[in-house]
Amino acid sequence: MRQHGKRYRKDIEKRPNHALPVEQAVKALKGYSKPKFDQSIDIVFHLGIDPKQADQLVRGSVSLPKGIGASKKVIAFCPETEIEKAKAAGAIEAGADELVDKVSKGWLDFDVAIAHPSLMGKVGKLGKVLGPQGKMPSPKSGTVTADIGTAVKEYAAGKVEFRNDANGNVHAVVGKLSFSEDDLKENISAFMDHIRRMKPSTSKGVFMKKVAISGSMSPSVELELGQHAEAGEEA
Repeated sequence: MRQHGKRYRKDIEKRPNHALPVEQAVKALKGYSKPKFDQSIDIVFHLGIDPKQADQLVRGSVSLPKGIGASKKVIAFCPETEIEKAKAAGAIEAGADELVDKVSKGWLDFDVAIAHPSLMGKVGKLGKVLGPQGKMPSPKSGTVTADIGTAVKEYAAGKVEFRNDANGNVHAVVGKLSFSEDDLKENISAFMDHIRRMKPSTSKGVFMKKVAISGSMSPSVELELGQHAEAGEEA
């Protein structure tokens, strides 16, 4: 079992014992003791889906209104005519055959790979390299697109990718502890609304079962679902 330090154990004593509205939850999170670095704020959704059913998977990407306080290294697999546009938008590398070859040989010093649809025949061969890293371009996450410039710009600025795990949970970053309470509230609410709208038609019953936020080194705070629950669901 993981052993927590004194600071964390003291924060556990401050943790609310019931779910809170987003505004109050953010205030509680900011009330914990603070380490010497700016913590990332994580959100976890426990969803009422069957992860074994392909038509119930929850996967995608979202640009949060206040960003996440971090930039990402982005590469773009694209035709020669798109290379300059990709680099101008923030790509650290862009190209076709040479870039595919470079990645196939083990170069993985990037966070996100964007691909033009015309290049997927070649990029698809990188599945064994990029798949385990979670970096394989996918239409569902918005990383396979003909609009290379926009995609690179959004992901370089910190666009959030997410997908449910084997237990029906979705994990993502929604900002930094140094963000203002209003900015964190806006990001969290926007993400909750985005996930709510993604309920698979085959998922029955309560979709958003539980949501919590936490700092990377702090206890979690559960969120009230309230307006984020679907009509007919229990909050």
